[in-house]
Amino acid sequence: MTIQKTPIQGFYDLGIDQEFLKILDQNNFITPTPIQHQTIRPGIEGKDIVGIAQTGTGKTLAFGLPLLQRLRNSNGIGLVILPTRELAIQVDDMLQKIGRSLGLVTAVLIGGEPMRMQLMALRRRPNIIIATPGRLVDHIEQGNLKLDLVRIVVLDEADRMLDIGFEPQIRKILNLIPSERQMMLFSATMPPEITKIASTYMALPVRVEVAPAGTVAELVDQEIFLVKKEERINLLTKILDENPGTVLMFMRTRHGARKLCMAIRDMGHKAAEIHSDRSLGQRKEALAGFKSGKYRILVATDIAARGIDVQGIKLVINFELPDNTQDYVHRIGRTGRAGETGKAISFAMPDQQRDVRDIERLIRKEIPVTSHGGQAFFAHKPVVRSFGRNRHLHKSPPRWRRSYSR
Repeated sequence: MTIQKTPIQGFYDLGIDQEFLKILDQNNFITPTPIQHQTIRPGIEGKDIVGIAQTGTGKTLAFGLPLLQRLRNSNGIGLVILPTRELAIQVDDMLQKIGRSLGLVTAVLIGGEPMRMQLMALRRRPNIIIATPGRLVDHIEQGNLKLDLVRIVVLDEADRMLDIGFEPQIRKILNLIPSERQMMLFSATMPPEITKIASTYMALPVRVEVAPAGTVAELVDQEIFLVKKEERINLLTKILDENPGTVLMFMRTRHGARKLCMAIRDMGHKAAEIHSDRSLGQRKEALAGFKSGKYRILVATDIAARGIDVQGIKLVINFELPDNTQDYVHRIGRTGRAGETGKAISFAMPDQQRDVRDIERLIRKEIPVTSHGGQAFFAHKPVVRSFGRNRHLHKSPPRWRRSYSR
């Protein structure tokens, strides 16, 4: 008896051509993720799309299949704009996995690589250009590239690009692309700036939201250790000994990441680091070594970690809580993927109770807190007025302004 495949069972009935279905089968892509299931058909139909989804939900294939299929018999080109070098390389790998056998030619334009090599890639007349905003603008301003042949543009991790400060470059790029184009925008959150870009440059976009902002993987076991700053390394030593498997660790700064990586190596673990002080070659080697098992531990900053797509990460450790609570969701989303369980451990210091509460409000869940060495959160005491009581006033004076015009 022949069983007809449904969208839940596979990629059939999503409007995907037979040649691409065959390639998906060959690469063991069996069941579409929710973002893929909801995005592929309208994408293939040429509709503008706004996709709200967290890291690790399969966004690349969600926009990659419509991008490849629509460009297959077109004279136009596709443009994918994203925030980091690592993410650009990951996206290129995925697109090549699907399109290489069909003759797909891509060009990756990112900082940290010679312009001359990228110019050679552009001369090969690529079907798709994958670029970070800054380097793409460099090529445009030097006359190496025009965007008048772009028919499909993708903004991936748009919220992160705006966080970094790329909004002027993004607007400049979009203004150079013909108005007759398809646009797909993907973001983990939907701040007002993203809404403005969508309303300015998109035509009646289909909105696809598979996880509200602040949603974390259900299979991630979360825990917070309350620990003094000077005791964190001792606690980390114990945790690494008790938890086998690959570990992704986060620091807020490149200096902190470098220092922590050295400390972990001194413990006897194989560790690598990814941050903005590392060259592109060093970052590639670190990521490849982490994927292959050469390094058990990868220490990263938030910006550099965008684009880290590694299966089977057993543990995420926030050695420092992030400055932005939304980054907490991005960080721990690297584990507990594809139906596997994962674990996320965060270190908080006694004066960070408010940061912990902000994270819990975002994810709408209370996180278990374990005290290390008998530590407790500092009590938030009310501000004491140092001017004494004004017995002539029955009401408190007005609040001070935060800033003054001079």
